Amino acid sequence: MARHRSRVSDADAGRRLDAVVAELPGVGTRALAERLVVGRAVLVDGIARPKSHRLAGGEELEVDLPGEVGLAPIELPLEVVFEDAHLLVVDKPAGLVVHPSGPEERATLAHGLVALGAAGGDPERPGIVHRLDRDTSGLLAVARSPEAHARLTEAIGDRRVERRYLALVRGQPRSRTGRITAPIGRDRRDRTRHSLDTATPREAVTWFELREPLGERALLEIRLETGRTHQIRVHLEAVGLPVCGDPTYGVAGDLGLERQFLHAHRLRLVHPFTGEELDLTSPLPPDLAAALERARETT
Repeated sequence: MARHRSRVSDADAGRRLDAVVAELPGVGTRALAERLVVGRAVLVDGIARPKSHRLAGGEELEVDLPGEVGLAPIELPLEVVFEDAHLLVVDKPAGLVVHPSGPEERATLAHGLVALGAAGGDPERPGIVHRLDRDTSGLLAVARSPEAHARLTEAIGDRRVERRYLALVRGQPRSRTGRITAPIGRDRRDRTRHSLDTATPREAVTWFELREPLGERALLEIRLETGRTHQIRVHLEAVGLPVCGDPTYGVAGDLGLERQFLHAHRLRLVHPFTGEELDLTSPLPPDLAAALERARETT
């Protein structure tokens, strides 16, 4: 445990305690600052204050920092599609968890990204600005600095990053293109699922286009406008187009699949520093390509 002491500047007068603590060396994120303040690891003139406490300027801050902040680097065989000093784009394989859900979880994508120089944001999720479910494969953008993280996060929030997926579903859409607009949140009855039947709805928008009709199935290209947990799988189930192979929202075991047929195959964005337009693609991995061929054979 290390203790950081500093004096609140006049420029920070009127600001919230957690916002100021987030900018201190060794903290770096609002999430970690909140945990420290709530855990009474932050004192203002010797007194623990709530995170919303407004500072007057001139107070002494004492912050007990954890001995180790962040994840240990672990080298993983990750395919890097794009790399420069500011950002990475990796092609995540299915079965790899993006970030740990607890301290005992090791060898997640986040551990591998630390080894590749990812940085910015929550130390437990270094560089990560959007995520993919464990059994969804494909392209993921990652920041390599706090500034890059901030700019990428802003671009995603402003819907300036285009994320496209390929999904094989049961059924045929009623039109070749469509827009699904239905708020999503944690399901009222099953906390492991997300659904439209929720007490905590958040806006969710999904676009789809029919790429290939395949009898009782269809290959769709999906574009995310928002990025809610399990959004594509929940929305497609809601409109009667469950994802093949999906054990939670779709058709488990369909076509011999051991996971959902969902692949983030295209990522388009303007580089947050150079202004270069990046348009990156990823081919279907072998298990999904084989399932698609089986679907074509049964048409």
